[in-house]
Amino acid sequence: MLLSPFLRIFAEFLKKKIMKKKLRQGSLCVHAGYRAKNGEPIELPIIQSTTFKYDDSDEMAKLFDLEKEGYFYTRLQNPTNDAVAAKIAALEGGVGAVLTSSGQAANFYAIFNICQAGDHFITSNEIYGGTYNLFGVTLKKLGIDCTFISQEASDEEIQAAFRPNTKAVFGETISNPGCAVFDIERFARIAHSNGVPLIVDNTFATPVNCRPFEWGADIVTHSTTKYMDGMATQVGGCVVDSGNFNWETCTHEGATVPDGSPLGIDRFPGLCTPDESYHGLTYVKAFGKMGYTTKLVAQLMRDLGSIPAPQNSFLLNMGLQTLHLRMAQHCKNAQQVAQFLHDNDKVAWVHYCGLKDDPHYELGQKYLPDGSCGVIAFGLKGTRETAIKWMDSLEMINIVTHVADARTCVLHPASHTHRQLSDEQLRQAGVAPDLIRLSVGIEDVEDILDDIKQALDKI
Repeated sequence: MLLSPFLRIFAEFLKKKIMKKKLRQGSLCVHAGYRAKNGEPIELPIIQSTTFKYDDSDEMAKLFDLEKEGYFYTRLQNPTNDAVAAKIAALEGGVGAVLTSSGQAANFYAIFNICQAGDHFITSNEIYGGTYNLFGVTLKKLGIDCTFISQEASDEEIQAAFRPNTKAVFGETISNPGCAVFDIERFARIAHSNGVPLIVDNTFATPVNCRPFEWGADIVTHSTTKYMDGMATQVGGCVVDSGNFNWETCTHEGATVPDGSPLGIDRFPGLCTPDESYHGLTYVKAFGKMGYTTKLVAQLMRDLGSIPAPQNSFLLNMGLQTLHLRMAQHCKNAQQVAQFLHDNDKVAWVHYCGLKDDPHYELGQKYLPDGSCGVIAFGLKGTRETAIKWMDSLEMINIVTHVADARTCVLHPASHTHRQLSDEQLRQAGVAPDLIRLSVGIEDVEDILDDIKQALDKI
């Protein structure tokens, strides 16, 4: 079986002396993906080149046919990008990963890699507004339909959403902006019983606080723009494959094939039948557990090209090196801020799974025992204008579209990120008109609280 350049990098990393002892998450944040050899730079180099030179024309031809390992064009693969992808794969416990130009691109590729015109998938309705529109509007223009369901729905209601052409189930570990916790294990069980994978957007939790593969998820996506970067310096995304879903038998690793279950040749033809654009190569047969990742690169990136610049990947790697430290501070600060808001008589409600009376507290303790993230959803007593006045009165806290970086920031989703949705769609997505999304940063928590208090005094 051929190794893609990424898989070769990852395999070499696993053989390094450093990996004789299994590293914990904090050490992986620093060391995974790239290890300098004797006399090499300690920091990951930026290979800011579009192309790579070869002396032999036949060697180049074999690269284009996926018959030989190596780099030849950055739209497909680049050493800097692949090293950072390897780090994220190690953090999530996956077999392969691909960096994309944004989190939206990552979610698109994760679905489009296994869905085509005429297919269907199921998604939680409590997802980021941009993803809601991608799934509910844009993908429909490509002939891919989806059903939005409440993640609080019963097993029977979720099962009723499946169709013969359903290809996947999607959810967010912690929903943006509602801060609901997704029951990964339950949705994985239901997805697998129907012979399809579970895809989980793990952006808010990050692999520091939750590794969805350990709960049965098959594919993980990230907007690396958020906590992974941490400094608002680059836009990017990532798709990570667990290697645990058998695309040929439509089963999760270790499961038996249910009687009458369709095989991958029918359900996932893009992975399990020959790709004529690569001379009849079949991805899962040629690349085994790397079939999904290789197809995403060799076919989708080849044709659509949503890649990050190597410079962006370098910046992302800088952020990843402190991810484990920053997430701990985000969670510590957010817990104190959430408790303050919970106890304030001007606040109508607060959603943060670290609060003991939060409806998702138990799920939070199950999936996020070491902390969730720094994002809090809450509403003030009053009208939509009350929320706007409070935000406009803030001094240190920034009103920005961004979320989940070092600075504390805030926005009003109904007026900003979700403004294209109707009131009914807002309610379906778990976004109330008064919902404020507060992303608690890593500043001194007393300064964060002081700014919140002085703004509350003005409403």
